[in-house]
Amino acid sequence: MDENQYNSLIEKIANTMEIDDLSIDEQNIQKLQKYKDQVKSNSNLNDEDTMKVVYESLLYLKLKNSDSGDPLQKGDEFGAGFS
Repeated sequence: MDENQYNSLIEKIANTMEIDDLSIDEQNIQKLQKYKDQVKSNSNLNDEDTMKVVYESLLYLKLKNSDSGDPLQKGDEFGAGFS
């Protein structure tokens, strides 16, 4: 599987997680089994790599939903003075 296919699979799983309103901090293997099965059906990855895709999908959602403001512009909110 090339990098583009891998990234596409991560995005596909992440979208399913988002539709299912799965917590981005979910660690319960039983709840993640659905996504593991979906990865398995869309790839020929082994169990370890399949779970890696599931966890990378969760990370993708975290990054996608984070407030990634510029630390220099957001510094005042945290009491940091940047000059």
